[in-house]
Amino acid sequence: MSLQQTIDQDIKAAMLNKDSAKLRGLRAIKAALLLAKTEKGAEEGISEEMEIKVLQKLVKQRKESADIYQAQNRPDLFEIEIEELQVIEAYLPQQMDREAIILYVKEAVTRTGATSMKDMGKVMGLVNKELAGKADGKTISEVVKEILGS
Repeated sequence: MSLQQTIDQDIKAAMLNKDSAKLRGLRAIKAALLLAKTEKGAEEGISEEMEIKVLQKLVKQRKESADIYQAQNRPDLFEIEIEELQVIEAYLPQQMDREAIILYVKEAVTRTGATSMKDMGKVMGLVNKELAGKADGKTISEVVKEILGS
Protein backbone atom coordinates (compact mmCIF):
# COMPACT_ATOMS: atom_id res chain seq x y z
CA MET A 1 0.00 0.00 0.00
CA SER A 2 1.38 3.41 -0.95
CA LEU A 3 1.86 6.22 1.52
CA GLN A 4 -0.96 8.15 -0.15
CA GLN A 5 -3.42 5.28 0.41
CA THR A 6 -2.27 4.86 4.01
CA ILE A 7 -2.76 8.58 4.64
CA ASP A 8 -6.25 8.49 3.11
CA GLN A 9 -7.26 5.58 5.35
CA ASP A 10 -5.76 7.25 8.42
CA ILE A 11 -7.63 10.48 7.63
CA LYS A 12 -10.91 8.55 7.60
CA ALA A 13 -10.02 6.91 10.92
CA ALA A 14 -9.04 10.25 12.47
CA MET A 15 -12.35 11.76 11.32
CA LEU A 16 -14.31 8.91 12.87
CA ASN A 17 -12.33 9.21 16.11
CA LYS A 18 -12.67 13.01 16.08
CA ASP A 19 -8.89 13.32 16.55
CA SER A 20 -8.34 16.89 15.34
CA ALA A 21 -4.59 16.98 15.98
CA LYS A 22 -3.94 13.84 13.95
CA LEU A 23 -6.33 15.03 11.25
CA ARG A 24 -4.43 18.34 10.86
CA GLY A 25 -1.11 16.53 10.50
CA LEU A 26 -2.51 14.00 8.02
CA ARG A 27 -4.12 16.70 5.91
CA ALA A 28 -0.80 18.56 5.80
CA ILE A 29 0.91 15.38 4.56
CA LYS A 30 -1.79 14.75 1.95
CA ALA A 31 -1.60 18.33 0.67
CA ALA A 32 2.19 18.23 0.42
CA LEU A 33 2.11 14.89 -1.43
CA LEU A 34 -0.51 16.15 -3.87
CA LEU A 35 1.57 19.26 -4.48
CA ALA A 36 4.68 17.15 -5.11
CA LYS A 37 2.71 14.97 -7.53
CA THR A 38 1.53 17.94 -9.59
CA GLU A 39 4.83 19.82 -9.67
CA LYS A 40 6.29 20.54 -13.07
CA GLY A 41 8.41 17.61 -14.22
CA ALA A 42 6.90 15.08 -11.80
CA GLU A 43 6.02 11.75 -13.33
CA GLU A 44 2.70 9.86 -12.80
CA GLY A 45 3.39 9.09 -9.15
CA ILE A 46 6.14 10.01 -6.77
CA SER A 47 8.83 7.66 -5.57
CA GLU A 48 9.21 6.51 -1.99
CA GLU A 49 12.39 8.59 -1.79
CA MET A 50 10.45 11.69 -2.85
CA GLU A 51 7.74 10.94 -0.29
CA ILE A 52 10.37 10.80 2.45
CA LYS A 53 11.83 14.13 1.29
CA VAL A 54 8.37 15.71 1.41
CA LEU A 55 7.80 14.40 4.94
CA GLN A 56 11.23 15.61 6.05
CA LYS A 57 10.45 19.05 4.69
CA LEU A 58 7.19 19.13 6.65
CA VAL A 59 9.01 18.05 9.83
CA LYS A 60 11.62 20.78 9.36
CA GLN A 61 8.90 23.41 8.84
CA ARG A 62 7.07 22.31 12.00
CA LYS A 63 10.26 22.37 14.08
CA GLU A 64 11.16 25.85 12.87
CA SER A 65 7.64 27.14 13.52
CA ALA A 66 7.57 25.57 16.97
CA ASP A 67 10.89 27.25 17.84
CA ILE A 68 9.55 30.61 16.71
CA TYR A 69 6.32 30.21 18.68
CA GLN A 70 8.22 29.16 21.78
CA ALA A 71 10.52 32.21 21.47
CA GLN A 72 7.47 34.45 21.12
CA ASN A 73 5.83 32.87 24.18
CA ARG A 74 2.88 31.45 22.21
CA PRO A 75 2.26 28.07 23.91
CA ASP A 76 -1.07 27.61 22.10
CA LEU A 77 0.51 27.71 18.63
CA PHE A 78 3.62 25.87 19.84
CA GLU A 79 1.44 22.96 21.00
CA ILE A 80 -0.33 22.75 17.61
CA GLU A 81 3.00 22.56 15.75
CA ILE A 82 4.34 19.86 18.10
CA GLU A 83 1.16 17.77 17.69
CA GLU A 84 1.42 17.95 13.89
CA LEU A 85 5.16 17.23 14.08
CA GLN A 86 4.53 14.02 16.02
CA VAL A 87 1.92 12.85 13.50
CA ILE A 88 4.21 13.53 10.53
CA GLU A 89 7.25 11.87 12.15
CA ALA A 90 5.22 8.68 12.61
CA TYR A 91 5.28 8.19 8.81
CA LEU A 92 9.05 8.65 8.47
CA PRO A 93 11.51 5.77 8.75
CA GLN A 94 13.17 5.35 12.16
CA GLN A 95 15.77 8.10 12.56
CA MET A 96 19.35 7.24 13.50
CA ASP A 97 20.66 8.52 16.81
CA ARG A 98 23.66 10.84 16.97
CA GLU A 99 26.09 8.08 18.00
CA ALA A 100 25.17 5.96 14.98
CA ILE A 101 25.60 8.99 12.71
CA ILE A 102 29.05 9.67 14.20
CA LEU A 103 30.15 6.09 13.52
CA TYR A 104 28.79 6.24 9.97
CA VAL A 105 30.46 9.58 9.22
CA LYS A 106 33.81 8.34 10.57
CA GLU A 107 33.56 5.34 8.25
CA ALA A 108 32.62 7.63 5.32
CA VAL A 109 35.60 9.90 6.06
CA THR A 110 37.87 6.85 5.87
CA ARG A 111 36.28 5.68 2.60
CA THR A 112 36.60 9.09 0.92
CA GLY A 113 40.07 9.78 2.29
CA ALA A 114 38.94 13.14 3.65
CA THR A 115 41.49 14.91 5.83
CA SER A 116 40.26 18.47 6.32
CA MET A 117 37.26 20.77 6.03
CA LYS A 118 38.10 21.17 2.33
CA ASP A 119 36.80 17.62 1.85
CA MET A 120 33.48 18.28 3.60
CA GLY A 121 31.56 18.34 0.32
CA LYS A 122 32.72 14.84 -0.63
CA VAL A 123 31.79 13.42 2.75
CA MET A 124 28.44 15.25 2.94
CA GLY A 125 27.48 14.11 -0.55
CA LEU A 126 28.18 10.48 0.25
CA VAL A 127 26.59 10.47 3.69
CA ASN A 128 23.47 12.41 2.67
CA LYS A 129 22.92 10.03 -0.24
CA GLU A 130 23.32 6.90 1.85
CA LEU A 131 21.40 8.12 4.92
CA ALA A 132 18.55 9.79 3.03
CA GLY A 133 15.47 9.61 5.22
CA LYS A 134 17.33 8.01 8.11
CA ALA A 135 19.09 11.08 9.50
CA ASP A 136 18.57 14.83 9.60
CA GLY A 137 20.86 16.77 7.24
CA LYS A 138 21.60 19.38 9.89
CA THR A 139 22.80 16.73 12.34
CA ILE A 140 24.91 15.09 9.64
CA SER A 141 26.50 18.45 8.83
CA GLU A 142 27.30 19.12 12.50
CA VAL A 143 28.90 15.68 12.90
CA VAL A 144 30.98 16.04 9.71
CA LYS A 145 32.23 19.47 10.88
CA GLU A 146 33.17 18.04 14.28
CA ILE A 147 35.08 15.12 12.78
CA LEU A 148 36.84 17.02 9.99
CA GLY A 149 37.50 20.06 12.18
CA SER A 150 39.34 18.06 14.82
